[in-house]
Amino acid sequence: MNAITLTDASKVYRRYSRRRQFSTLKSALLSRSLIGNLRPDETFSAVRNVTFAVAKGQTLGVIGRNGSGKSTLLKLVAGITKPTSGQVQVEGRISALIELGAGFHPEISGRENVFINGIMLGLTKREITRRFDEIVEFAEMEEFIDAPVKTYSSGMYMRLGFAVAIHVDPEVLLVDEVLAVGDEGFTHKCLDKFAEFKRRGKTILLVTHSLGLVERFCDEALWMDGGRMKGIGDPKRVVGAYVTDVEVSEEQQLAAGDARAQESVAIVSPDEPASAVLPDHPIETAEGPADMFRATEGRWGSREVEITDVQLCGPDGEAAHVFHTGQPVTVRIALRSPVAIDDFVIGIGLFNAEGVCCYGTNTSIEELKAVRIFGDAEARFTIGSLDLVEGTYKLDVAIHKLDGYPYDYHRLLYTFRVKSRTKDVGIYRPRHEWDFSESLTFSRASEPQ
Repeated sequence: MNAITLTDASKVYRRYSRRRQFSTLKSALLSRSLIGNLRPDETFSAVRNVTFAVAKGQTLGVIGRNGSGKSTLLKLVAGITKPTSGQVQVEGRISALIELGAGFHPEISGRENVFINGIMLGLTKREITRRFDEIVEFAEMEEFIDAPVKTYSSGMYMRLGFAVAIHVDPEVLLVDEVLAVGDEGFTHKCLDKFAEFKRRGKTILLVTHSLGLVERFCDEALWMDGGRMKGIGDPKRVVGAYVTDVEVSEEQQLAAGDARAQESVAIVSPDEPASAVLPDHPIETAEGPADMFRATEGRWGSREVEITDVQLCGPDGEAAHVFHTGQPVTVRIALRSPVAIDDFVIGIGLFNAEGVCCYGTNTSIEELKAVRIFGDAEARFTIGSLDLVEGTYKLDVAIHKLDGYPYDYHRLLYTFRVKSRTKDVGIYRPRHEWDFSESLTFSRASEPQ
């Protein structure tokens, strides 16, 4: 039997603008329709034709980008808002952890608010009295429960709201990204409570950006995108498809950002024919910043040799901006020299988003002696394993004389992102393994305990 059933459910909101506004509720009602008479460009579909069911005792994780309709979907299931079309059916008492502390009055004490909020969620006064001490203990609010709610910090406010909602003992629990309501210890308490609900055969609908939690905790995953269902089924499969889609979007955004950065410094197109003479007007100046580690984004040099294109390529050889920790990456540097030159060094540098140099080298450091460059050429710098932790990084590429005189220096003009399911910290992720004595044991988080 299903605890939650949605059949072709849609929710349409009106777009507000100066062009058309009702001055009063009366004028809106006299117009006979609040939404039906609006043009398509005056409405916004937050949820579109969604159909799915959650069996009793099952846990469904809902994932998707911000604005994809996840929270609206939960509000439809909770009955906070009604569908514009379609049907929503829920069997059993609902507790919705959507807007924690909604209904709390700031002027009265936490104690009084617990009773008011509990009654709003369907408990009797006797039931609240019986569970009161447990609620306060779970929220870690023993010292402040009789203080006015307006004196609470945001964390205290959210913890108390969570504690009330979780102790309603519902058949259906709706959770909307509420695991950030406290410190790490409180987060673990929340997860333990969810696990208890799951063991007791409760139905859970969980909206979260924590993909690992969905894979470990949920029986199925639902991917929302633009108000529509993009996929539903096995959590690992759905999460994998979602991650791939996010990476495609990030790829497009990073490519657009790089294009703007490069356009601002007038990078030469590789399609232009090579000139047989040197440029009359070098870009900016042949002198770079005094302190390279404090230099800002830009380009400088004499352009006696030009860098005409830079691409980062993944293991398939295609240009990309998003990579995974441990993947091979090749930096392809297209060069053009109108005349033969025998004094040149090609360099490369990796910086993180904060401007910290992660790595830098050049052909001179690696004892490669320049012989000749003439016409169109290409240098390829291959990293066998990109052992960087997850984050955004910038790339420096340069060609200069042995004494440092810059022909063409591209400073922080190329951005790439490293993705990893392992959330370690720092910059560099060395290859490693753990080993333990017989008296010290661990199990993988994904393994059954």
